[in-house]
Amino acid sequence: MKYTDVLVIGSSAAGLVAATTGKRVYPDKKFTVVTMMRKTLIPCGIPYIFGSVGSSDNDLLPAEKMFGANNIDIIYEEATKLDREECVVTLKSGEQVKYGKLVLGTGSMPKIPKWLKGTDLENVYTVPKNKIYLDEMQKKLEGVRKVVTIGAGFIGVEISDEVKKAGKEVILIEKLPHALGLAFDEEVSIVIEELLKDRGITVMTNAGVTEILGDKKVEGVLLESGEKIEADAVILSLGYNPNTKLAEESGLRLNQFGSISVDEYMRTEDLNIFAVGDCAEKRDFVTRKPSNVMLASTACAEARIAGMNLYKLSVIKTFSGTISIFCTAIGNTGIGVAGLTETVARGEGFDIVTGQFEGIDRHPGTLEDTHKQSVKLIVGKESGVILGGEVSGGLSIGELTNTIGIIIENRMPINALLTAQIGTHPLLTASPAGYPLIKAAEDASSKIMFKNGL
Repeated sequence: MKYTDVLVIGSSAAGLVAATTGKRVYPDKKFTVVTMMRKTLIPCGIPYIFGSVGSSDNDLLPAEKMFGANNIDIIYEEATKLDREECVVTLKSGEQVKYGKLVLGTGSMPKIPKWLKGTDLENVYTVPKNKIYLDEMQKKLEGVRKVVTIGAGFIGVEISDEVKKAGKEVILIEKLPHALGLAFDEEVSIVIEELLKDRGITVMTNAGVTEILGDKKVEGVLLESGEKIEADAVILSLGYNPNTKLAEESGLRLNQFGSISVDEYMRTEDLNIFAVGDCAEKRDFVTRKPSNVMLASTACAEARIAGMNLYKLSVIKTFSGTISIFCTAIGNTGIGVAGLTETVARGEGFDIVTGQFEGIDRHPGTLEDTHKQSVKLIVGKESGVILGGEVSGGLSIGELTNTIGIIIENRMPINALLTAQIGTHPLLTASPAGYPLIKAAEDASSKIMFKNGL
């Protein structure tokens, strides 16, 4: 039986960062990673395999190289049993590994609804983080003409756009009123839908699918309205379930979403076992409610916290909840959101104002590649604390979205933005006199003053 001080199960974003962070903080400890994947994909890059990057070989995390550089052992196996009392993990081969500390980074699996008939037909696909599966999927999609994507969340939107780039006819079907309707407010979702339509994708919202049609192979889908849509392939993009079978069978506590319950140090109820990434419990940073958000960025934050707290807890190194930072790009337009949307904030009962501004991301606007940039801030009326923000513009909005996330996490009030010092340059940013983030803050501040009679 092998022994390791720290055993990490999983080599994707969560497992990779937990292992390398832990080794950096505790260099004298022996670290071992167990993974089924000899080649680990960059999770957020998976949709782009089908268009922009052309192959899964161009979407690889350098996990093996990073583990080697940090003197971390790798075992390419599947963990099948966890004995918490003996601190032993059994592998599929029968080999056993005894651990001092265990980090579960087992990820998630695509949802396949039991109520949806026809999911077992040929040419029905999900989008897992599995290179072998995705390579075969890409190969088979080369021979099809018409693809239906069910579910217009981030993966559904992105993979539809990429499959369209590959020359296919694509129909994106969403049961909710708008594409990305759970992530953005309505006005932003409408912009996203128009961008997709401009790129030749048929977008159908308020449309539920009741059945995937075909004998042995996909022939189409049947909508709740009774309409039939022909298709040569169907991609299911209906979300993900935490992969917690190993944890559940060991008796570890799960929450209502089936995620492994953890504290702010990412510890489970067994203080020698940590859980990070898609398999681990989340709480919303603002509302404090349980959240089923699954993001690689969140996974990496959790993994760093777990890695730092393996052998000694730090009260200043904790995970205080997911900010829910999302961003994507359709063509040369980027869209991002951090924290609460206006819809969610009002639904939760927060007393808020919004601040909005649309400007440009270069100055002067005659510069090449200048793009409109729109910022919307969600601000607590009484406190002035920024609870959320939505942005759209050029591809530079990714970092602007991250900036808003840092503002939210540090509970910055609107006045901190009004007095902020920023660096600008004509080729890189908006004008300092018309910086959309600050101008949106000014708009919110004016509304707070007006409502308070100032």
